[in-house]
Amino acid sequence: MPKVQAIPYRPVFLFLFIFVIISMTASNIASAGDDRSIKGQLRKDIQSSMEEYIKKQTIDGKLYVFDAVQNELLTLTSGKPRPGIVKDGEFFLTCADYVDQKGNKIDLDFMVRKSGDKYITTQTIVHAVADEYRPYHVRDRNN
Repeated sequence: MPKVQAIPYRPVFLFLFIFVIISMTASNIASAGDDRSIKGQLRKDIQSSMEEYIKKQTIDGKLYVFDAVQNELLTLTSGKPRPGIVKDGEFFLTCADYVDQKGNKIDLDFMVRKSGDKYITTQTIVHAVADEYRPYHVRDRNN
C-alpha cells in the first residue's frame, strides 16, 4: 500500500483563524463610526459641545436619558466619551459609553449641529443597550 503524505493543515488553519479575527476586529472598528475627514478645530468643537452638554445635563454624577424603545428612564453613570464622529444629514453624531442602573452598557449618540459660529448638542439617542445596536438615520427619511 502506498504511503499517503498528510497535508499540513495546521498552518492553513492558523492562517484562516488569524484572518477571521482580523476581519472581525476591522469590521467592529468600522461600525463604531469615525469620519476621519472631520478633523482639527471642527472635531474639537463637536467634542467640546458634547462634553459641555453632558456636564450641564449631569446631576449628582448621573445622566438621565429616556429610552423610548424600552419606555424607561435610564439613570446613567461612568460616562466615557469616544473619539468617533460621523455626519448624518445636517447633524454630526458623536458618542459616549455609560452604565445604567441595571449594570447594562449603554451607547449614547449625541446630535450636534452648527448654529452661527458655534456647535450645539441638541439631543441624546440611545444607540445600543448591552451591545444590541439600534439602527437609525437622522437625515430626512423622505429621501
